[in-house]
Amino acid sequence: MTDSASILVVDDEEVMRDVLQTLLTQAGYVVSVAEDGHKGLALARKQAFDAAVVDVMLPEMGGLEVLEELKKIDSDLVVLMITAFASVETAITAMKKGAFDYVTKPFKHEEVLHILRNAIHQRRLQDENRQLRTALRDQGRFTEIVGKSPKMQGVFALIGQAAPSRSTILVVGESGTGKELVAKAIHSNSPRVDKPFVVVNSGSLPHDLLESNLFGHVKGAFTGAVYAKKGLFELADKGTLFFDEIGNIPMETQAKLLRVMQEREFMRLGGVDVIKVDVRIVAATNVDLRRAVEDGRFREDLFYRLNVIAVQLPPLRQRKEDVPALVAHFIDKYSSENGKAVHGVTPAAMQVLMDYDYPGNVRELENLIERGVVLTTSSEIDRGLIPDHVKASPSFHVPHLTVPPEGISLKDVIASFERRLIETTLDTTRGVQKDAARLLGLKPTTLNEMIKRHNILLPREKDRRPGKEELEETAAKPTPA
Repeated sequence: MTDSASILVVDDEEVMRDVLQTLLTQAGYVVSVAEDGHKGLALARKQAFDAAVVDVMLPEMGGLEVLEELKKIDSDLVVLMITAFASVETAITAMKKGAFDYVTKPFKHEEVLHILRNAIHQRRLQDENRQLRTALRDQGRFTEIVGKSPKMQGVFALIGQAAPSRSTILVVGESGTGKELVAKAIHSNSPRVDKPFVVVNSGSLPHDLLESNLFGHVKGAFTGAVYAKKGLFELADKGTLFFDEIGNIPMETQAKLLRVMQEREFMRLGGVDVIKVDVRIVAATNVDLRRAVEDGRFREDLFYRLNVIAVQLPPLRQRKEDVPALVAHFIDKYSSENGKAVHGVTPAAMQVLMDYDYPGNVRELENLIERGVVLTTSSEIDRGLIPDHVKASPSFHVPHLTVPPEGISLKDVIASFERRLIETTLDTTRGVQKDAARLLGLKPTTLNEMIKRHNILLPREKDRRPGKEELEETAAKPTPA
């Protein structure tokens, strides 16, 4: 089955062109013919072919030269060379230049068809494998990093540019923003994707154990070293070594790490043999390394060695527009893990999630959704399943203001914001002034005075206000004489 594969025939003999065109067309191929190399190349530049049949002896531009130019246009193009003059040297030259096979005139029709069938099948398998690898890589590219906000799109773009390089990358962000996920995405989109991705928990070990983990040790290097052990640098050879929270590495270890990064070699603890490694470093930190350098807690030379390309991850509070997508992602994840059919959150729950500031960032939101999925008895997570501290912590931000040419009253702006802040807090505490005062850091008496000054209705008073129908009914009643 050819699946309408396209074949280019380049031969200066009209009879041979007709024979090949008839043969290949009857076999189900789409055939284009050219009488010389220049015309054949012109056709190849206009459209893609699955294979080409090229005569070695062509006028002006020889068949071997045409072969070279065709491979420049499409390096994967299947090219079958045909000649009336059998020559071992010519055959070897053609194969070296990228020909798939070589036949001599007069040839058997079935021989040509057999070679082309095998060649096209092989090419399509290569294409499918390449597309599959690309699709799998793209599919796994940022699957765990969810975000359509401009800030996250900038992060994705930077990862896409930096990942294929050999450069060291520093990922900066608060705890819970997904720094390790970014490191994995960098590795997955690099030429090292098939090699190890090794994580170093920089701050969890004292410096002697950390160095043993990083560089390994020989037998007898220290008490308890009863056998030789490879370090993480050796295990990560040809791959990526990710230093999580690199700002916590002791100064003694920083010097050794700097040398390995510069020289790409090290010795195991207690050893004398130099071990060479090819490791790409991706480091992450939630602290200001520049400040750490100023405070003498981090080596300046190591900082500059790490800070080649910096990826800044925004906290979740700065990209609230990503919350709904993250919620959907985590609901899918934990519904599948727990065998539950949870499809979303109620509007009231979503409003709470949008209002919260997430000091724990994406990790905190993930924990909230996992809890909700486990505890819900319906297909949605309701507001009641969200912890009280989240519901009682609305997000208060001064809105972005533009001062008009005619000016603006600062007093009126402050009063308006103050009123809305109090109303929002009272709604959160369901009108309980004592709780609202605590959230706002005010005395209850002070808050009560502000409520009266702004003429704010408590939630229960709002519920007692007459509705539209009541007002219309009252207006319709005749006024007593």
